[in-house]
Amino acid sequence: MRQTGDLLDWRDDAEQEGPSAPSSAPLSVSAASALVRRQIEALGGVRVVGELTEPKLHSSGHFYASLKDEGATLSMVAWRSTVAGWAQLPAAGSLVEVQGKLTSYPARSSYQLVVNRLSLAGVGTLLQQIEALKKKLAAEGLFDTERKRPLPFLPRKIGIITSPTGAVLHDMMHRLSARCPRPVVFVPAAVQGTEAPLQVVAALHTLNALPAAERPDVIIVARGGGSLHDLMAFNDERLVRAVAASNIPVVSGVGHEPDVTLCDFAADVRAPTPTAAAELVVPVREDVLFMLQGTQARMQRACVNMLAQRSQRVAFAARGLPDPRRQLLQATARLEDARERLGLASSATLKQAQTHLAQVARVLEAHHPEAPLKRGYAAIWRNGVLVGADAAAGPIEIQFATKRRSALLDA
Repeated sequence: MRQTGDLLDWRDDAEQEGPSAPSSAPLSVSAASALVRRQIEALGGVRVVGELTEPKLHSSGHFYASLKDEGATLSMVAWRSTVAGWAQLPAAGSLVEVQGKLTSYPARSSYQLVVNRLSLAGVGTLLQQIEALKKKLAAEGLFDTERKRPLPFLPRKIGIITSPTGAVLHDMMHRLSARCPRPVVFVPAAVQGTEAPLQVVAALHTLNALPAAERPDVIIVARGGGSLHDLMAFNDERLVRAVAASNIPVVSGVGHEPDVTLCDFAADVRAPTPTAAAELVVPVREDVLFMLQGTQARMQRACVNMLAQRSQRVAFAARGLPDPRRQLLQATARLEDARERLGLASSATLKQAQTHLAQVARVLEAHHPEAPLKRGYAAIWRNGVLVGADAAAGPIEIQFATKRRSALLDA
């Protein structure tokens, strides 16, 4: 290794002095880049067939995209003058044939194809696969409108499945907080790459398996925008079936407005962006308060009207009823009259009963067994039994009015 000026040359001395060593001075970076550019542009015009991805029409009018196949990606650009002659812009996933010239972009050490002619060559392989899967799942009824469920007006909890990194989660949380804060159950998952479908499926299963008190009322599956290849995880059959099978309503917030995936068709609601998905699942807090205030006012008016109607009905009914105070006075008068009559009747009845009782007492007294004794008669008893004149001889007792004497009755 030798030092030349401020540069270090890592080639062996022997290699430096060999016949293959360049005889010219070292190239600057710009010169080396220009050499590469000349070599690439020396290829002249080329025709390339590939699948169009990441199409973007710049505000300047230039059209940028990439051409892909199974093994490589080639950047392309069509200047505004070329784009002006196209009938329509090609869509992502289209299979196109382009004609143009290869050139390099030294500032980024990259090369690209400057297109001057573009034509559709058919539907891209990925789009064909997606379309075939779409038809298959649609035939099974996974995309039927009848199976779509409405979202809850104000969910108790919201489930979010997305990448823990990037701006999507932050933007959604900020939007939810600004509109109507609700508890969030976040389950992280990859949203791009071969592992993404299974991770999203596992996250859906996790949220659906939570106990009822912890389970969210709605789930948002979200990812930012990207190319067709970037969003392919959301065209995976396993993920699409898991979204359709979820017991909890699912909102698909995948990509940006032009992006459409099979996950959008399987979900209960499709949102154009992740932020829009956050807006769909919660109302505006001020709108809810205004609605509640309106409902409260209507309830109060209804109560007032109901009480007024009932009072009016009572008033109408009262007109057909006699005065209760007058009825009470009349009833009191009748009661006093009855009490007075009862008192008089009781006194007369009592006197009559007393007179009759005296008469009965006199009769009883006149017929009392001892009454004759008081008039000088006597009663003859034997062994506690009253006997007459034909009684047999023997001991007897003679009862007078005031005394009783023993005697012997002859035969």
